[in-house]
Amino acid sequence: MAYTTIDDGSEYFHTQLYTGNGSSGHSITNNANAGDYKPDWLWIKPRSASDNHVVFDSSRTSNKRLKVNSSDAEDSDGTAQVTFESNGFDLDTTDPNFNGNGTTYVAWQWKANGGTTSSNSSGSITSTVQANTTAGFSIVTYTGNGTAGATIGHGLGAVPHVIIVKNRSKGTDGDWNVFHHKNTSEPETDFLVLNNTDATSDASNRWNDTTPTSSVFTVGSTLRVNEDGDNYIAYLFCEKQGYSKFASYKGNGSENGSYIYTGFKPAWILYKGSTLAENYIMNDTKRDPHNLTFHRLDAERNIAETTNTGSTNPIIDILSNGFKIRGSGNVNNGSGETYIYMAFAEHPFVSSEGVPVTARWLLVINVKTESAIVSKWNYQTTLLSQCQWET
Repeated sequence: MAYTTIDDGSEYFHTQLYTGNGSSGHSITNNANAGDYKPDWLWIKPRSASDNHVVFDSSRTSNKRLKVNSSDAEDSDGTAQVTFESNGFDLDTTDPNFNGNGTTYVAWQWKANGGTTSSNSSGSITSTVQANTTAGFSIVTYTGNGTAGATIGHGLGAVPHVIIVKNRSKGTDGDWNVFHHKNTSEPETDFLVLNNTDATSDASNRWNDTTPTSSVFTVGSTLRVNEDGDNYIAYLFCEKQGYSKFASYKGNGSENGSYIYTGFKPAWILYKGSTLAENYIMNDTKRDPHNLTFHRLDAERNIAETTNTGSTNPIIDILSNGFKIRGSGNVNNGSGETYIYMAFAEHPFVSSEGVPVTARWLLVINVKTESAIVSKWNYQTTLLSQCQWET
């Protein structure tokens, strides 16, 4: 039985740290282990400055950006701001949100279909889709028609577990609306807002109280998801075993918090209390390469990165097959509260061949010959070195 279809998560998701230089044409090349791919969704946040979370994608033109922490409409500079390259991206501006001189940044990158889009007529609204069915990620653009119950094709070929929709045309009430399949017992009736801390709300005008299918998702008539003539962007995800997980956990209010099994070592985690007004916390293994994560960014706030210490702060322990909550505060571990999360893999716990990929060293002792062999493996189960001893 295959435990995953993706042995190397960096082929589809990558985190890159960089420092801005304040000059147009600044090239950001992904680390060698990121795979040779052209990113399609780019999310950038300054770490050392209080500036916006900004996102670009290859389905829209490179001069158009959106701010994750704001309801602002899409804005454009008239010229390219970001150019997607074969193994990274170029910053074609001196904007401090992503290229301030001396400012440190984090860039999260997802791969869709290399910028190649197609028209999708599966729904009542024709959409433009860029889907990566292997990684379970789709970028969808569409124009609203104002009709409750309108359906939109997404191209995943599987039921999406997370849907994030933004009105590109309007800023007032143009929030980032989130569907998460583990939000409540009836997630099709509820929604979260990515650019604020509000708890889950119930409204039929978001998803029309309709569960998404393997071909379409359904929207209501509000301008947040379907105003007549307005332009929208939607990012959709479905779980891929060993690579991504979109689920929930219950807080226990203890410093020895819940353990959450994902089936892989997470490279990136976004989590939020759905039953209470708290922040969207973002952790990754590039800013914190060891188990405990201390560096905090909040998706709905433009503040600089903070370093957390103490038992009541949102510290998590990233493990080989999941993560463990280490704080006792409401932001990630309120007693009895529900928290939803999104997680993407650094590498799976068990490979596509059923091999535990986190076993980096293997000692084999032959008691008959009184010899021993020590083998070192990487996370893709490739033998790196081997030594043998004999008495």
